[in-house]
Amino acid sequence: MLFLLLLMAGDNAAGASPASVAAFLESHCADCHSGDDPSGGFDAEALRSDAIVDASLAEWETLRRRVAAGQMPPPEADRPHDDEAAQFLVAVDNLLDNYAAAHPRVGTVAPMRRLTRTEYRNAVRDLLALDIDAAELLPKDESSGGFDNITVTELSPTRLDRSLAAAERIASQAIGLTQTQPAGQVYRVRPDRTQERHVDGLPLGTRGGVLIEHLFARSGEYEFRVRLARDRDEKVEGLDAPHELDLLIDRARRHRFPLTPPQGASDWERDFSNADAHLHVRLPIEAGSHTVGVTFPVTQASLREIRRQPFAASYNRHRHPRQAPAVYEVSIIGPLDDATPSDGKPSDEPIAVTPSLVRIFGPLDPQAHASYGRDEATQILDRLGRLAYRRPLTDRDRDRLLAFFDAEPTFLDGLERSLAAMLASPHFLFRIERPAAAGDGPQPVAAIELASRLSFLIWSSGPDDRLLDAAEDGSLLRPETLRDEVDRMLADPRSASLTANFAAQWLQLRNLDAVNPDLRLFPDFDDNLRTAMRRETELVFDEIARNDRPITDLLSCDFTYLNERLATHYGIAGVKGSRFRRFALPPGSHRGGLLRQASVLTVTSYATRTSPTIRGNWVLETLLGTPAPPPPPNVPALDDKPAQAAATIRERLAQHRSDPACASCHDLMDPIGFALENFDAVGRWRSFEGERPIDPSGTLPDGRVVASVDDLDAAITARSDLFVHALSERLLTFALGRPLTPQDGPYVRRVVAAAHAGGDRFADLLHGVVASPLFLMRDQP
Repeated sequence: MLFLLLLMAGDNAAGASPASVAAFLESHCADCHSGDDPSGGFDAEALRSDAIVDASLAEWETLRRRVAAGQMPPPEADRPHDDEAAQFLVAVDNLLDNYAAAHPRVGTVAPMRRLTRTEYRNAVRDLLALDIDAAELLPKDESSGGFDNITVTELSPTRLDRSLAAAERIASQAIGLTQTQPAGQVYRVRPDRTQERHVDGLPLGTRGGVLIEHLFARSGEYEFRVRLARDRDEKVEGLDAPHELDLLIDRARRHRFPLTPPQGASDWERDFSNADAHLHVRLPIEAGSHTVGVTFPVTQASLREIRRQPFAASYNRHRHPRQAPAVYEVSIIGPLDDATPSDGKPSDEPIAVTPSLVRIFGPLDPQAHASYGRDEATQILDRLGRLAYRRPLTDRDRDRLLAFFDAEPTFLDGLERSLAAMLASPHFLFRIERPAAAGDGPQPVAAIELASRLSFLIWSSGPDDRLLDAAEDGSLLRPETLRDEVDRMLADPRSASLTANFAAQWLQLRNLDAVNPDLRLFPDFDDNLRTAMRRETELVFDEIARNDRPITDLLSCDFTYLNERLATHYGIAGVKGSRFRRFALPPGSHRGGLLRQASVLTVTSYATRTSPTIRGNWVLETLLGTPAPPPPPNVPALDDKPAQAAATIRERLAQHRSDPACASCHDLMDPIGFALENFDAVGRWRSFEGERPIDPSGTLPDGRVVASVDDLDAAITARSDLFVHALSERLLTFALGRPLTPQDGPYVRRVVAAAHAGGDRFADLLHGVVASPLFLMRDQP
């Protein structure tokens, strides 16, 4: 209701004046927020003046945010009517907008920002058609402000060394002909992954195992080795009947291993430690990227192929006994028959043309490499360098790369060295923006730099040729061209990075990898379920982001995505198999929006129990943009002693809130979390906590009473303006690679207004971000 009144009020609403701001503060704030010791350190007396200064911007923005969220004045105080609050917010916005117009500032970002691991991987993929494991090659990026693209202004000695090694390795893999020694790669399966059912992507009629995307540098013979999962005594688990193990290349079976239990009078007399010693084979493989599958054919007659445990997880002998053998790791070594080593002489022999070589050579024929020289190398390096450096090469750039080419005896050797130098260059490793020139006020970002800002926002990768063309001819600076490019890039499959990179960090989905619920309390939990939880949320976000749906559907939607593992966890019948599919939810379903998805509910819980406080603050911070204040020092933790085991979480939190130092924050967070108490620590629906009925009722900060998750959904959906504002802030933070400041507030509200004008659809929100002066301009340092 408040948001509708704000829209109706407009900038010139009656009563929306500086005088009305002073009157509102006097009527609703001064009693608590004045004097020598104002509540919360906020002094309303200091804000009565019509003049706004830099030092007070943060307080004005906080005041606006708390009133808009209904958190202030508190329910027990003299609360304003909705129309009075709406007029107050319009007046405050006018004050802040006028100040921003008189003092225009759009902030600035660091002139050199290193690529994150995700951006590095995507950039190599798009440049060389090569999918690398950046987590293996480069150190982890630290997060700040919720994203890992903010603390990326330095290149430590360790990261520099690993970047150089990565560049050489990637160049060698991409060229694929100068490798003189066999290379090995080991792929491991998480130890808590259950392998009793079909794995999505592998042929039907198989169970368990692993599906790998592997680049075979050259055609030749490769050795494949498989190790099976073992227990702590180093014995192969689940092996007490004959099995078979298939090795698949691009879904076609290339070898089948027999797998039988060792002979012996009884299980404990058999030697299971070497039961997989024979699981190795050499096969000829054509160069290029291939999917490698290692899996077990389903044994229909085996009793061990059916579930005999009261839970779905089966991955160790102690709490989750494996019912059958499982794959632990797959090693790929080769090529072992080096028929075409680099001997310093040109070779006319045909080569296997991989996708990487096609990408590298472009219009040139890779098979004719022996006849090529410096001119062809220059042509290749100019084209690749433009994409790698995200701008045209200068003469100096070109000469440096050609110096590496000239130092090698063959065309391919020289090309590999030049490519490694390109990947190790600061112009590839860093996004470089020139500082604003001296002058008055904010200045536009150069078109070529705007292209990188745009591509790393939508694709988490560098710009393609079309985007660079628009930057070089200047058309990208035209609003209509910029809008067309956003639409084109959003329709491109690479925009899936908005889900995998932005949404995964915004919603804290990455934290699922570190979640390990107590298996005594949640014996069904395994990596299969963890992966399915994350995938559900990713698919829902992806549909909304890339299919022109309102972003408010994230809060309340009548569909979700399920596979059998997750559907079983939710108690939903009729979903079979490992493949995820869109599932229409019936009326009254406990599932739907973000607050009903196991991913969010699990990352906001402890290993042993739910946490209304964590869940409540997650909603306030992530969905509403109004996080609770940080706790004061030396606040005691919630009592989880055995003597309190019979008490519910609500009762223990009531004792905790009896301390006035705790109550002020918990009164904001806990009622929201209580409404989610029907979901346990791994997102299953429940009606009881132990033997006590769940009480999900509470009073929200704006005074609204909620008695269920349905009420909470309705309350948040009714305040969708806060959600759109919060999402706009997070998307701008991600787009700019810096935390937002109070000076950014008016620009954020313009983005929100642009989204509202388009029906709050994700594309409109994205267009608002890209068209914002925060994105298009920069201040002087």
